[in-house]
Amino acid sequence: MCNLYSTYATQAAMRKAFDVTRDSAGNVPPLPAIFPDQMAPVIRNHEGERELIQMRWGFPPPPRVGNHPVTNVRNVGSPFWRAWLKPQYRAIVPLTSFPEYADTKPRKKPIWFALNEERPLAAFAGIWRPWTGVRGTKADPVEGEHLLYSFLTSEPNGVVGPIHPKAMPVILTTPEEYDIWLNAPTEEALKLQRPLPDEMLQIVAEGERSDKGNGASDRSHSRATHSP
Repeated sequence: MCNLYSTYATQAAMRKAFDVTRDSAGNVPPLPAIFPDQMAPVIRNHEGERELIQMRWGFPPPPRVGNHPVTNVRNVGSPFWRAWLKPQYRAIVPLTSFPEYADTKPRKKPIWFALNEERPLAAFAGIWRPWTGVRGTKADPVEGEHLLYSFLTSEPNGVVGPIHPKAMPVILTTPEEYDIWLNAPTEEALKLQRPLPDEMLQIVAEGERSDKGNGASDRSHSRATHSP
């Protein structure tokens, strides 16, 4: 999956869509382009509440796999990921669109996908963890304690597959799915690691490395505006 996505939505829209009762994120502007190692909004269970908070994108890699942040996870059977798949370390990651790169010449072209042209809010099935060390860019390294997140991928559906045949992110679209991912036993929650049905996803933009959306700032998915 491409290491880029958009959450071009207001904080109020995220609180409503994901039934957030604690907002600890500070000021979160619309984010038309989120890259690895950037801060972005994430929702987790914390002290009995559903909390909106900012975390940094990318887990530390498994031993002997290099030093690049791991932004998405496919092999959930690996012992490295098992501990972070427990309910207390699961999260939902708001998105309005995400791209994959078409193999075009002279350079690859980003193709943006969303639930529909209005870019309603949905969520990646994510995981998070605390970590201590140095993160950030070479120009702006940040040393200390971090909250890091990543999210799951699956085989692609028929919409993403022609552009990127290897994988697509696991996308959740209903209050019931948000609740299962955040709270259910691991075996039940992992049943959500599947491609989104073809009819629920479409191409909405091409060519740019950011996506401001089309009305995404104040809309949430029609089935995601009520409490689970």
